[in-house]
Parts: sequence; C-alpha cells; structure tokens
Amino acid sequence: MTIIYLINHSTSKLFNEVCNLTMKKQFIPYHRTIFRLFTAALAFAFVTLMGQLGLSSEDRSDGVNRQKVEDMYDGYKKQFPDVRDLSPQKAMILTAEGKAMFIDIREAREQQVSMLPGAITEKEFMNDPAKYKDAVKIAYCTISYRSGKFAQKFQEIGIPVYNLRGGLLAWVHDGGKVYDQNGETHRIHVYGRKWNLGPKNYQAVW
Repeated sequence: MTIIYLINHSTSKLFNEVCNLTMKKQFIPYHRTIFRLFTAALAFAFVTLMGQLGLSSEDRSDGVNRQKVEDMYDGYKKQFPDVRDLSPQKAMILTAEGKAMFIDIREAREQQVSMLPGAITEKEFMNDPAKYKDAVKIAYCTISYRSGKFAQKFQEIGIPVYNLRGGLLAWVHDGGKVYDQNGETHRIHVYGRKWNLGPKNYQAVW
C-alpha cells in the first residue's frame, strides 16, 4: 500500500508538471528533467518500502519481539476472555513440581519440529481426558490462539484447561526449553512469517 501511494502521489505531481509544460509548449526541452523526476520518484518509493519490509524479526531485539508476542496474545485473548491462562513462569513452576501437563494443539508437522517438555497431542488428550484429571492441564500452540479456543470448549463443559499465555513463543523467550526426538533443540515452528518472533538463538521454521 505504501509504494502504491507514493507512486500515485509522485506520478500525479509529475503529470501536473507535464501538463503545465505542454501548455507552455516547453515539453521537449524539458524531457530530460521530467525523466529524472520520474526516476527519483520511483527510487524514493522503492527505498521507503524496502525500509519498512527490512525490519524483520532478526533486526528486532528479543525484548521487542517478546513484547510483540504479548501484545498479539492480548488481541487474541479478546476472543476467549473467560479462559484462564497461566504465564510461562507459573507453568514452569508447576512443571518442576510435577503438577502440570501440556496439551499441544498444533498440527503434527509443527510438533515434529519441537514440543514443550512432556507435552501430549490433542488427540492423545481427547482419547482419555479422565486420565489427566488430577493434573493442571495447560494447552498451548504457537502463540496460544488455537489453544485458547480449545480451552474455551472444555471450560464450557466444566473441564478446567488453562491456556499458556503467549504460547510456545513466550515460553522460549522466558527461558523454557523445547524438545524434539533427539532431545533439547533450538528449533521452533512459528506457523508463519507473521509469528516469526522467537529469540535470536532459536531457528524459526514455518
């Protein structure tokens, strides 16, 4: 949208100048000036757009990315306001005490990259929810939007399921570990470019 606006704005001004020059019968002597103006307008628009797109997650600090995760989660939370959530720090404490279990709501391709410690899949949980009745059940996904919807469904039928605030992204930002089939890893599936907000020492996959 930015580049379209800049080009339209610049070319509009250029068109007006061309018309004025033509009316004065001075178009031919000024064709080089007009060409330079048009080239400069395109270059300005291109540089501006590249400046905006260039600020990738790699260019932002971990602190900025962590805050962005928090802000995005706050936005998603409006769609399931009654769902109780737990911060990554609280979830870590409960996990260390052996009181919590994680439910990974993501797709298999995401889970293959890495999962939270001891996490089970949604299918595993659904096969026998009663098996986990004594555990503090914490659902998560990339940023805990999908898991928030999941927790909401269970809350409506009286089964307490917490939502991990900020999801996997907040978890790794706050020092939580993730694992693949070979053990601890620094690779995370972030679902898509929009959610590429992990710490700099993690490799993002989508």
